[in-house]
Amino acid sequence: MPDSPEDQILRLLFSSRRIAGSTTDPCAQQPCDECFAIHRPKVERFMAQGVPLHFVIPAFPAKSPNRKKVLGTLPDLGERLSLEFLQSFCDYVCHHYEPGAKITICSDGHVFSDLVGVDDQDVTAYRAELELLLRAIGSDSINTYGLENAFQSTDYTEQREQLTNRYARPVEEIRERALQDPAARSIFGGIHRFLFEDQFAVSEGRSRNTVREEAKLRAYRVVQRSDAWSALVEAFFPEALRLSIHPQAAHSQKIGIHMMRTRDNWLTPWHGVALDEGDGVRLVKREEAERLGATLVMRGGRPSHFIAPPASHKSRLLLQEAVR
Repeated sequence: MPDSPEDQILRLLFSSRRIAGSTTDPCAQQPCDECFAIHRPKVERFMAQGVPLHFVIPAFPAKSPNRKKVLGTLPDLGERLSLEFLQSFCDYVCHHYEPGAKITICSDGHVFSDLVGVDDQDVTAYRAELELLLRAIGSDSINTYGLENAFQSTDYTEQREQLTNRYARPVEEIRERALQDPAARSIFGGIHRFLFEDQFAVSEGRSRNTVREEAKLRAYRVVQRSDAWSALVEAFFPEALRLSIHPQAAHSQKIGIHMMRTRDNWLTPWHGVALDEGDGVRLVKREEAERLGATLVMRGGRPSHFIAPPASHKSRLLLQEAVR
């Protein structure tokens, strides 16, 4: 029996899933009935109303402060390609359901900027450039939502306090959950790794163990705020399907997705750079692109992405075809 339109849409989405432990989970290769069953009711509700499916994704916070990973503080080709992927997904949904889909990017940069070493002004500038990119690609299916949209205060410190007071759980509970729940432990481990890498890069003269322990304490608070933001998003958009840029268990209420090709299950455009390899673009850390001898490309007077050195006759032929 062919898939229903609902399952066709979910299968399309699952083709880009980030699954925690995907090397061993059979659902990574072939979604099972339970994979569909968790999300199908929400899809059906939108279709019964004849309105676009609505997805929310906490993402696009700000560039990492670690210049071994990224090109600067503003969006580049990585963000542009990721936004185009999200828009294309909405377009493809129309094949199966004419009203299509909408995606709200719940930008979480101000939620934990003080914990990850990013200035609030850089977060604001990043989001403003993101809006310009959405207009540049002609997106009509994506909108953004941020901490400043949720609270009346114009002070980001006060907004973070309101978020924590209303939606956060105690850090002790976050720590205990990470110890007991493999999925929560995976999320904590990924965030801890990012924080350690970013802090160690700017901690000259300090030991790895010292920086690692400090990063662990901050990681619990980042998870606490991230969970609080997720709870706020759930309260503001209760009917929406939940997407995530973190790897998720196959049968989670959230669907982890890759917006770009990458070999790192955790890498995102704001923790990496776009590397054009001739036959496609891959997301890598900046230091990896430079180690390969890739060439930096400037667009509009700003760093955009890297081009990998021609490694084979095939890549040169592809380039020749591209310029004909």
